[in-house]
Amino acid sequence: MLHSKLLNTLILAALAVPSVAMAEGAPASPHTFTANVGLTTDYIFRGIAQTSHNPAIQGGLDYAHASGFYAGVWGSNVSWIADSGAVATGSVTMELDTYLGFRNTFADDFSYDVGFIRYNYLGSYTAAANPFIAGTNLAKADTDEIYGAISYKWLTAKYSHGLGQFLTVPGAQGTNYFELNASVPVADTGITLGAHVGKQTYKGTTTSLATAAGVTPTYTDYKVSLSKDFSGYVIGLAYTDTNASPFYTWPTNGGDWGKGTAALSLTHAF
Repeated sequence: MLHSKLLNTLILAALAVPSVAMAEGAPASPHTFTANVGLTTDYIFRGIAQTSHNPAIQGGLDYAHASGFYAGVWGSNVSWIADSGAVATGSVTMELDTYLGFRNTFADDFSYDVGFIRYNYLGSYTAAANPFIAGTNLAKADTDEIYGAISYKWLTAKYSHGLGQFLTVPGAQGTNYFELNASVPVADTGITLGAHVGKQTYKGTTTSLATAAGVTPTYTDYKVSLSKDFSGYVIGLAYTDTNASPFYTWPTNGGDWGKGTAALSLTHAF
């Protein structure tokens, strides 16, 4: 399939990123290129399964400048759009995110990160009818967000703000996600302990009508994780749970996508 070929191309490109050795005494380049490739038993985004609790193969390419500017692209297979019934005709099986931003430090042990991300869902498809507003359709899944984060040592607070339609929900400008993340390295072990809590808040008429029907898409998610770096190969284990309503339940297509679940991952960055 075209989308599988595109994801494979992205991952092969990541594997092909060369290491640039600097001659002794030469000034360091302000440009840095990195890549990553990974496998996971379950692709979870903000607490919700994106592959109906099935495995995913993922990869990305990143550029960073010494000034703090960065940009990148990241891809993964997905199935949630079709499995949720949001597609009337056609198909979409790949997510390809593009992003750019600026990050730097300030004061002692503080840093910030601001940027823009577009979640692109590749495929040719027609959106299904909106079950909450007669005579209208759901939106295409492509979504734009701006975000800002402040970190202190191992603790990060981040806010993401939707600029328009949000993941098939039409007229959802202002939909937002607030999260707190802790990432604590255990000295000299290569092990990192992680903890996360986030709240996804949907806006708009469709959201109001869904909420009135008892299937509000707004929810809170939680995650604890453990990872270890083996010379550039990171093995991770994470457990995620949410209080998501039946809005995220499709029993014939992967079950409850917001239920508590564990995921094992292997990632190589270089």
